[in-house]
Order: sequence, then structure tokens, then C-alpha cells
Amino acid sequence: METKNKPTLYWSLLKYKDWHFYLACTQKGLVFVGSQNKPFEELFEWAKKRFPGSPFVEDVEKLEPYVVEITQYLEGKRKTFTVPFEYVGTQFQLAVWQALCEIPYGQTKSYSDIANDLNKPAAVRAVGAAIGANPVLITVPCHRVIGKNGSLTGYRGGLEMKTLLLDLEKRASCSNE
Repeated sequence: METKNKPTLYWSLLKYKDWHFYLACTQKGLVFVGSQNKPFEELFEWAKKRFPGSPFVEDVEKLEPYVVEITQYLEGKRKTFTVPFEYVGTQFQLAVWQALCEIPYGQTKSYSDIANDLNKPAAVRAVGAAIGANPVLITVPCHRVIGKNGSLTGYRGGLEMKTLLLDLEKRASCSNE
């Protein structure tokens, strides 16, 4: 039963080869893409903070458009996403996440590049915090952000997942040239 101002969160588990992660959406769009092989609790704990009191409903059919596009991405057949999103964050977080979406497929930027893109060059740590709070992994490509020296740095999904995503994009970019 949906209560006033408490949108229903529809969820499903995406399984593709060795990839398993939870997805969630509202009526408005995708709100959460979980970390690879993490338990349902990752989604549940996030939702308690962002959608307190919202009911959870498992709905494979409602998540199907998101599963299709993410699977196409994982197969190297999709570079951008067309499904709707409902971003839940502060104005600054939303600005950072939008900047992430502008990083071209197969390329990377540093945290300071993102801060400079936002005309806030001193906000590198705040940019890092906003990137760490990104609830929709893969689709908002925070995996494309690396350290200024080119090193792989923190990623909610873990450095193994970040490495796999960057390698996937590199391979797909090379095979499309």
C-alpha cells in the first residue's frame, strides 16, 4: 500500500554472467544500482536513508527496461543509457553526477578535473564525497573517475568492479574503431 509522499521502491536482482547486483526504481525512474555481488542489505540500508518508510516491492517486469540496457552495456553493446532516472541527492551531488554523465565512454577524468568542470577547483574532496554517494553505479559512470596521478581510487562497488568496468569500456572502444 503506497502512502502519501512515500513512493514505492521496486527492486530486482540483475544477473549477468558473474555480475549480480540489485536495482531499484520508482515510478519516475531508476534510483539505485548496487555493487557487484553485494547482498540486498546494501540496497535496503541506502533506501532507509533516501526513501524512509517507502514500501519495497520485488518487480522483475518493472525493472526489465533497466536490466536490458545495463546488460547491453555489460555486453559492450551500449555506451549511453536512455532509461529514465530519479536522482535523489543534494544540488551539489546532482551537479557532480551530471558532470560524470558527460565523461565520454571509454575515457577517464580526475576528481580535480570534475571540480574544475564545475568551476569549483577547491572542492575536490566534496566532489569525491558526491561521487561516493552516487546511488546508480554504471549508469552514472563514477567508475570513470581516477586519481590525478592516474591511479584507481575508491569506488563504492570496489576496485575490482571499477577495473572490470574500465576494461570493458576499453575493449568495447577498441573493437568499435
